[in-house]
Parts: sequence; structure tokens; C-alpha cells
Amino acid sequence: MRPKQFHKFYKINYQILSPQIRLLDEKGVQIGIVSKLEALQKAKEFGVDVVEIAANAKPPVAKLIDYKKFKYQEARKEREAKKNVKNVGVKEIRLRPFIDQHDFDTWQKRAAKFIADGNQVKINVLFKGRELGRKQFGFEVLKRFISQLEGVKMVREPRMEGRVLAAMVVPNKKGENKEEEKPASPVQ
Repeated sequence: MRPKQFHKFYKINYQILSPQIRLLDEKGVQIGIVSKLEALQKAKEFGVDVVEIAANAKPPVAKLIDYKKFKYQEARKEREAKKNVKNVGVKEIRLRPFIDQHDFDTWQKRAAKFIADGNQVKINVLFKGRELGRKQFGFEVLKRFISQLEGVKMVREPRMEGRVLAAMVVPNKKGENKEEEKPASPVQ
């Protein structure tokens, strides 16, 4: 089920209630504060509509523009804004304290792909039965796993959550890698 989309409602022409409005032309240049009737006459001259764009201003701001063109521009701005939004998710990797090297490498590659895509990665080491008595093996596997990932920053240190040892890593920002790699310059 999609969430209900919110559309702005603009008053046009005779729907505008205020007797005085601040009027702008199509380019956004201020014409001045005029009466509602004067604004409607100007709109009729140019063959456009009077659209109230800022109802809460004192006096309300209205623009002389073709309403259909205005709605199209608003929709285009919304689409552009949606394009620039990055959807970052949390991906989960599940390991065991006594994991085979091939399985370890496979999960390592998958985690590296998640990081490259810009996702956060939650790494879980699951313990079953008597494995809980050997938690140090889980910590070693987790430490080795995180050390082999490149370009990551740990945001949640490894800790036990019931029978699961969990840690969270995120991709480093582009500028952070360079700062860490720079050697300290000698003082002269």
C-alpha cells in the first residue's frame, strides 16, 4: 500500500481572498503591491493566471504565470529532488565462530559489495549450544572479518546480544580515507 501523496494547493485567480497582494511577473521580478482586481486585469492582459504562491506572507505573494506551466515546473522539481535522494539500507552478514575459509571469503566479498553500494553492514556471529563457552573464537572471526574490509568505519563495537555477537560498519566518506593515510609531516 502506497502512502498518500501530499500535493500543495494553490489559490488561483478568483480563489485568492486577500484584497491586497504582492505581485511578481513570470521571471520572479516584483511588480509591487497591488489590489486583487488590478492583478486579475494584468493577468487577463498577458493571458496568464494569478497564482498565490506564499499565502502566509503579509501581504500574500502572487505570481503572474500560466497555472499549468507552474504545476509542471513544481512536479519537475519534485522528481529532481527524488532522484538525488540516496536510499541507504542496513545489510546483514551472518557468520559462525567456526567458519570455513571459503565461506568466510564468500561473505567477505558480499560485504565488500554492500559497502561499495553505500549500505551499512551489520555483522552477526551466531553461537549455538556449547559454542557460547568459546566466545573468544567469535570475537576473533569478527575482528578478522572487519580488518579485511577496506574503506569502512566501525560505528558499533562488537558486543553480545543474547546468543549473537554483533557489530556495525559503514563506508568511509571520500575525504576521510585520505586524511588517515597521510603521514605526519616532520616539523622543521
